[in-house]
Amino acid sequence: MAQAPSAKYVEQTAALLAHDPAKAETQARAILKIVPDDPRALLILGSARRRQGDPVAAYRVLAPLAKAYPKAANTHYELGATLADLGRAAEAIVALRHAVTLNPDLPEPWRALGEQLFQEGDITAAEAAFTGFLCVSIQNPALKDAAKLLWRGRLTEAESALRAYLSARPNDAEALRLMGETLVRLGRYPDAEVILALCLKLDPAQDGARLCYADALFRQQKAVEARLQAEQLLQRAPNDPAYLNLLAACLGLVGEDERVGEIYRRLSADYPKQPRIWLNYGHALRTVGKSRDAVAAYRKCIALAPSLGDAYWSLANLKVTAFTPEEEATMQAQVARPDLGSDDRLHLHYALGKALEDRGDYAASFDHYRQAAELRRASVPYDANETTALVQRSKTIFTNKFFADREGVGFASNAPIFIVGLPRSGSTLIEQILASHSAVEGTRELSDIGFIACDLGWVKGDLHNEVYPACVAALDPASLFACGRSYLDTTRVHRKLDRPFFLDKMPNNFLHVGLIHAILPNAKIVDARRHPLGSCFSAFKQHFAQGQSFSYDFADLGRYYCDYIDLMAHFDTVLPGRIHRVIYEDLVEDTEAVVRRLLDYCGLPFEDSCLKFYENARSVRTVSSEQVRRPVFRDGIKQWQHFEPWLDPLKDALGPALENWR
Repeated sequence: MAQAPSAKYVEQTAALLAHDPAKAETQARAILKIVPDDPRALLILGSARRRQGDPVAAYRVLAPLAKAYPKAANTHYELGATLADLGRAAEAIVALRHAVTLNPDLPEPWRALGEQLFQEGDITAAEAAFTGFLCVSIQNPALKDAAKLLWRGRLTEAESALRAYLSARPNDAEALRLMGETLVRLGRYPDAEVILALCLKLDPAQDGARLCYADALFRQQKAVEARLQAEQLLQRAPNDPAYLNLLAACLGLVGEDERVGEIYRRLSADYPKQPRIWLNYGHALRTVGKSRDAVAAYRKCIALAPSLGDAYWSLANLKVTAFTPEEEATMQAQVARPDLGSDDRLHLHYALGKALEDRGDYAASFDHYRQAAELRRASVPYDANETTALVQRSKTIFTNKFFADREGVGFASNAPIFIVGLPRSGSTLIEQILASHSAVEGTRELSDIGFIACDLGWVKGDLHNEVYPACVAALDPASLFACGRSYLDTTRVHRKLDRPFFLDKMPNNFLHVGLIHAILPNAKIVDARRHPLGSCFSAFKQHFAQGQSFSYDFADLGRYYCDYIDLMAHFDTVLPGRIHRVIYEDLVEDTEAVVRRLLDYCGLPFEDSCLKFYENARSVRTVSSEQVRRPVFRDGIKQWQHFEPWLDPLKDALGPALENWR
């Protein structure tokens, strides 16, 4: 009688699975000839068949084995992986969840579960599974505890544990990776960038750290640097959806919109059940003017994820189609759910506000806008005192004498044309008009001036920081020249057409007009201004992704508008004629005259194409993307009047600015 195989021999056979599954199968069959029901050999046989591309044969072995051994974690993992290969996603997820429940310390079931959940569109659960994979892959017990804190969202505790660990072992690459990921989740991107750069210097092969590093760079708008990291990751895993998604985001920041669309078209084909891929695909299509396709992508997203508020808001924000009665009913049902997340809830309130406004129910519309703004205001703290303090400091620093003493200083380029003001004041329309001139290139809302201000000492939200803009007064001529040249260097990536002039349409740059003139004295500055009630209410009912945290409360909005016109009036006095003002209402009423004056200010000859701006097929990323693709229309000028019964708090906050805004 043949002797039963030893445990060591079975282990050696199992080890063959990784590099020689055919040989592992042969040896497993040999074991089964001796012990026909040996569960270890059956598991190896099923695993070998799966790895050789025969999931049907693997399933015939693994399904009865899993039924016979309901507490065998590895068996249920292999069954789950086999079911995934067979396209039986729901059953695969059940088996894989069972495997990680039986043995949470096995890394591979976590990764397989994450991949399957992502394929099925459950991105939140997928991210949790991938985090579980990273946590259990860690061998060091001290770091494993910190990783579990990170996994459970206890970020402050995780940071403290990792800081204590790193104080004794500052060059532990795995600990640095975990610290970097913790800092990214805490929103401390510059700190995360430093930590993760050190991690990759110590261990360049850590792809998880590289992805996190690229994310930290991207969130600081460092698109070129983040793109390099994403491309390096894709060299090793060209089909990884996380890497492709990151690359698409980076390409979007530098204006390579056709490539962005290609990536999301590919991802939507590979992951048709992933709603956020369809959402991002819709954004990409909207940017390049394919509004009909964008509508279809957003509706596909809604069909996959009826509670995803961002999809409804994106559809509403496109402003080219009305919601169907069925869609509106679905939104009402979703927003009534007590378990709905706050982010989905606020997006649905904004979308319902737009739907009800479109059909003239202004009271109900305002109520939804109000609820959305209250939710958003709670999540993005804003202190109006900080803006007012910055404006007052700017008026004190940037005087006639300041500029007279620095005449002829700075970088002399006249290429940039800045468009500043409040959001929703016609700045995108002005941008589209100028970008339709043969000598001018449109880019996007660039963050480079803000980054220069931050490098000089501007800390937004810190009332006790009085460094900026006093620090600008401390710069010598060489430093002012260097700042101006740096701006031209960092914005070059956005210039694709080699035209002599380019646009920077960051509205918040009105806070940095003094800095702009000091470092770029020949740049043009256009102030886009609109009636305060039109401008402020349009901003109030708009959900901005970032950067406009003053816009969710009438008191904050009114005060911000007052600060804005106060500061611009100051620069009209100390730099007379330096800033050209375009009043939105005048532009709508007498477009050609206003456009001619604007072109004269910019030193540009008149071109008829500037009046046919709506024929310009350039990419537009702001919320007015579809509005600027049609001729000037007057509907929006007094749109706020429908909501006037609820605007008294805004009027009170505006005070004299309500009459003296021009």
